[in-house]
Amino acid sequence: MPKMKTRRSAAKRFSLTGTGKVKRNKAYHSHILTSKSSKRKRILGQATIAAPSDVQRIKKMIIS
Repeated sequence: MPKMKTRRSAAKRFSLTGTGKVKRNKAYHSHILTSKSSKRKRILGQATIAAPSDVQRIKKMIIS
């Protein structure tokens, strides 16, 4: 049986932290930035932790 391949699209979007949590980037940070406040744009630029309901599927895609 051949090796399982990592889903490259998921690997580019998500990464694992040292404790095993899934880190992701926030959306809506690259389009129509003139109507967003500086605070909102600053917060959108920061990474965050993926929702617990999605973690199992994401890990399966990037670890396989």
